[in-house]
Amino acid sequence: MGGTNRDSSCKTANYKLEKYPASLMCTNCKIVSQLPADPGIHFSIGLEDCKTIVGESAELVCKLSKADCKGVWYKDGKEITGSTEGLTISKDGTTHKLKIHKVSEEFAGKYKFESEGRKTEAVIIVEDPPRFNTKDLEGFAKPRVIKTNQRAEFKIPFIGHEPMKVQWYKEGEELAPYVNCKIEISEGHSRLVLNKQQRKDSGEIKLKIKNEFGTAEAITSLVVLDKPTPPLGPLEIIEATSNCIEIKWRPPKDNGGCPITHYHLERNQVGRNTWKKIGQIPGEAHYKDTDVDHGKRYCYRIRSETSEGISEVMETEDVQAAYPGPPSAPKVVSAFKDYITLSWVPPTDTGGSNILGYNLEKRKKGSNLWGLVHPPEEPIRTKKYDCKDVIEGMEYEFRVSAINVSGTGEPSTPSEFVFARDPKNPPGKVTDLKVTDSTYNTLSLSWIKPKEEKGVHDDPKGYFVEIRPAESTEWERSNSNAIIMTFFTVKGLKSMAMYWVRVIAVNEGGVGEPQELKNYILAMPPPVRPRFTDLKIKSFMVVRAGNSAQFNINFVASPWPEIIWLKDGVPVPKRVTISNTEGGSQILIASAERSDSGIYTIIVKNIVGQETLSIEIRVTDEPKPPGPVELDENVPFTVTVSWTPSPDEKRDDRLHYIVTKRDSSKRTWHTVADRIFNNKFTVCNIMPGREYQFRVYAKNDMGLSAPSESQKWLITVKKERPPKFLLPLKLHSAPEGYECYMSCAVRGDPSPHVTWYRNNISINTDTNYLITNTCGVCSMLILRVGSKDTGEYKVVADNPLGRAECSTHLTVRGKPSSTPLY
Repeated sequence: MGGTNRDSSCKTANYKLEKYPASLMCTNCKIVSQLPADPGIHFSIGLEDCKTIVGESAELVCKLSKADCKGVWYKDGKEITGSTEGLTISKDGTTHKLKIHKVSEEFAGKYKFESEGRKTEAVIIVEDPPRFNTKDLEGFAKPRVIKTNQRAEFKIPFIGHEPMKVQWYKEGEELAPYVNCKIEISEGHSRLVLNKQQRKDSGEIKLKIKNEFGTAEAITSLVVLDKPTPPLGPLEIIEATSNCIEIKWRPPKDNGGCPITHYHLERNQVGRNTWKKIGQIPGEAHYKDTDVDHGKRYCYRIRSETSEGISEVMETEDVQAAYPGPPSAPKVVSAFKDYITLSWVPPTDTGGSNILGYNLEKRKKGSNLWGLVHPPEEPIRTKKYDCKDVIEGMEYEFRVSAINVSGTGEPSTPSEFVFARDPKNPPGKVTDLKVTDSTYNTLSLSWIKPKEEKGVHDDPKGYFVEIRPAESTEWERSNSNAIIMTFFTVKGLKSMAMYWVRVIAVNEGGVGEPQELKNYILAMPPPVRPRFTDLKIKSFMVVRAGNSAQFNINFVASPWPEIIWLKDGVPVPKRVTISNTEGGSQILIASAERSDSGIYTIIVKNIVGQETLSIEIRVTDEPKPPGPVELDENVPFTVTVSWTPSPDEKRDDRLHYIVTKRDSSKRTWHTVADRIFNNKFTVCNIMPGREYQFRVYAKNDMGLSAPSESQKWLITVKKERPPKFLLPLKLHSAPEGYECYMSCAVRGDPSPHVTWYRNNISINTDTNYLITNTCGVCSMLILRVGSKDTGEYKVVADNPLGRAECSTHLTVRGKPSSTPLY
């Protein structure tokens, strides 16, 4: 009985055996039997997923806990044997390896290794990104050097999975085919040809190739050689003495791509019409001219030269041999009725030697004659002088020139006019002070000079304009030196700020009484109707979903306008950021979504009027692929490809489709149709006996979708056969002068070529016979039969599979009687 009870608890024991393999426990009979421990084998390292590129090697590795175990490799559920081409299976102790020596797309899939009931799995992902051969890339990177107006050609082979997007760039801007730019794209190659290139076309050239697995770039540069530009001025005088002029200039801004080899110099003595050729100077921009005459002035023509040619000319300013430059204009220190005191600043250009003295000249107002104020043999040794050679009440101006060992230099600009009289009375107040124009930062004023009152107010010598911000008590002068005009523009005002303005007349006698505007003024321009200033502003913008969208609008308006932004006629959402500045407004969508697409309108209005401007912003992304692709043959040797629309078609009116084709005679995909806006396309020239497959892509402003692929399509080859006459020629007899018609019927595949013969001579091209061949019915017509047409007629039909012929005889009878029969 006890044994029976224990047997009845075997299911429990089996359950415990599964959970605790080292023992057999029977919970009913409370008996535990110890069994030998057998942990079995396990994987210490399992397989890991592997991502590799076509053409490279790949290796899967796993480790078992025991070295004496064997295992089996599987791919996609099928066992892999050691004889499989392209694979090597190896075992080293506990390590098991599967190595693919050169990966292709066929090796992608799920791999499994199994040993004694244990298994591990991994996936090999095969990618085929665009890439270049290293040697091809090194050769492509070498700069292309051409001469101006020549052609530059760039090409490099590449490999990768189709379809690939090929783009050429020049200085970062994508190139498109135009008159002087040709882009060719074929399988595994692309070629760029640039015609009639100029120096300005030099720069970086980049080829960018992209497919679903990645992007590759090849970069090189284009150097267009041309003659150099002219040397640059201004001329720098290093030394100027009585017998030498040493000059220096700057090299040309652009040497045309080649080093400067020489400079060509010519010299002209001022006052003469001839130019003396100095010759070629080595490539340093420097020359010492020792063939000069004391006191003469010269100018030079300089051209730069390279191996590509000679530049246009640069003509210098006049250079004087050894004479000093002009001092500053004399300044009136004081004026009285019997003398006028003046001072000046020495010249910056001493002519290469020390200044020995100065000549001071004067002339009366209205006169063209200058005269020295001191004896010629007694030049002034100081920089200040009291001129006593004046007449009371006369108005004078003065100029001064410096003297060195070479002689007297150019005179200075004249001083301001000054009267020889005792100090004046200060001037009175200006009159009719008014504002003539204004902006946010400037204010234009005008006034009338004050009247002279003898013994009280003298004429003004100049004017000062002063302003005071409303919040300040201090007046500030807008001009540091007195102006002689009766108008002035104050600059640097703060927009819309309030200012008080006044004008003060001055002369040698002092400062007059200020004249203020009756009211304060606002720094703002006269009223201006809003107007947009961007003449070439774009009205359409495409933004990838997730990226930011930004638009800047500039305008002018006065006074400051109210700015309103709308989206599709209603206020923009809160997630759209609006930033307004003086003269502009910016709209920013930080992370754009498809719902942000729409028409954005800005309204700028003030008291004068308003202006509006609309911009369409389209937020999109790479489209989802089309649905299933179906094939149908409506017309022989064509196939109609139709597909279910992409889910994005309804919300993207710019979405269209691309159809590509691959047939059994080729391994690559080729585009057969682009920019299709419906869901159907008929492909012609479908050859019987070839197997075809089609892919359809959706495309929008952002790029291509993944493809939707059709089933394979095959048109069975029709049976070919040699020519055979179904209806031969018949015997013919025709009266002379009448027409004769012969016909027969022939078949064959391919359609046979038919030739007519008369007495074994071809008549196909004879204009006396009208020969036709329609759908296998061959006919020949003779319009007027003559005796010469008597003979044997034969038709020969042949195609690549054979030849057939049939013949007849034509008898021509005499003309029938024209006598009527009664």
